[in-house]
Amino acid sequence: MAVSVLPAAATGLSDPTSIQLAARVQVAPIATPLGEVAIPTAHVPAENDQASQPPMLLIHGFDSSLFEFRRLLPLLTTPTWAVDLLGFGFSDRALCPKLSPGAIKLHLHSFWQQLIDRPVVLVGASMGGAAAIDFALTYPEAVAGLVLIDAAGFAAGPAMGNLMVPPLDSWATAFLRNPRVRRSISRQAYFDKTLVTPDAELCAALHLDCPRWKEALIAFTKSGGYNFLSAKIDQISCPTLIVWGEQDKILGTKDAHRFEAAIAASKLVWIPQCGHVPHLENPQATAAALLPFVEQLT
Repeated sequence: MAVSVLPAAATGLSDPTSIQLAARVQVAPIATPLGEVAIPTAHVPAENDQASQPPMLLIHGFDSSLFEFRRLLPLLTTPTWAVDLLGFGFSDRALCPKLSPGAIKLHLHSFWQQLIDRPVVLVGASMGGAAAIDFALTYPEAVAGLVLIDAAGFAAGPAMGNLMVPPLDSWATAFLRNPRVRRSISRQAYFDKTLVTPDAELCAALHLDCPRWKEALIAFTKSGGYNFLSAKIDQISCPTLIVWGEQDKILGTKDAHRFEAAIAASKLVWIPQCGHVPHLENPQATAAALLPFVEQLT
C-alpha cells in the first residue's frame, strides 16, 4: 500500500476500501492567488476522465478528509475526483494561516482550473455542501450540477466557535482530538453504530497527525465558517440533487426540505436507515441516486 503522502498511521488501515483509497491519494502543487508558493493539495484523481458526462468532484465535511468517500468512490462509474479542502485533510495547512471560506473557495477554484478545467458536478457532504454552494454561486461556469449530502448551509457554524480564544482554543481542539470524543461524534453521525469500526475511526483521525491541524481548525472556526450562506441559497441556478439520511441526528431533517424549497431546480432523495453520513452507511443507495442525476446532465 502506497502511503508516502499520508501519515505513518495509514499503514494500520484494514478495510479494503480504505486501503485502496490510500493507494490512490496524490499531492499536487496548486498555485493560488493566496500566496507566491504553490499549496500542496491532497486529492484522488479521476480514472478515465475522457467520458462525455461531467466529472464529479467530492468535497468532504468539517474536520474530515477525502477518506470520507472511501466506500462511495468505488461505486461511481462516472469519472470522479476527490479533494482535501485547504486547511483540512492532508492538504497543506502552513501556507495559508488566515483560513476562511473565502480562502477555501479560491484554493478550490485554482485546483479545478489546474487539474480539471471543465464543468463538474460538485458533491458536498455536510460542511462540504456549504463549500460547494459557495463555489457554485461564485463560479457558475465551472459547475454543471450540485449534489448536497446532508449539507450545511442553513445550519449555524461549528458550536465551538465561541471557545476559540486563548487558552480555551487549545482546550477545545484537544477535546475534539480525544479518541473517546471522536468516537462519540461518529456514533451520533451513524444510524448503524456497528459501522463505527476501528478502521472507520482510523480513517476519521488520520489527518489529526498532519502539521498544524490545531491551528487550522482554530483559524477556520474563528472565521465564522459558512454562516453567511443561508440568504443566498435561493440564488442557486444549476440542477441540484439533495441526498439526506432519514435519521440524521447531526443536522436533523428539516434542512432537507428547506433546500428543496429554496432551490428551484432541485430534487430530494431520502436514504432510509441512515444518519448524517449516507455515503458511508449506504453507499450503494447513495450512488444509485447520484449516477442517474449525472447522466441526465450529459
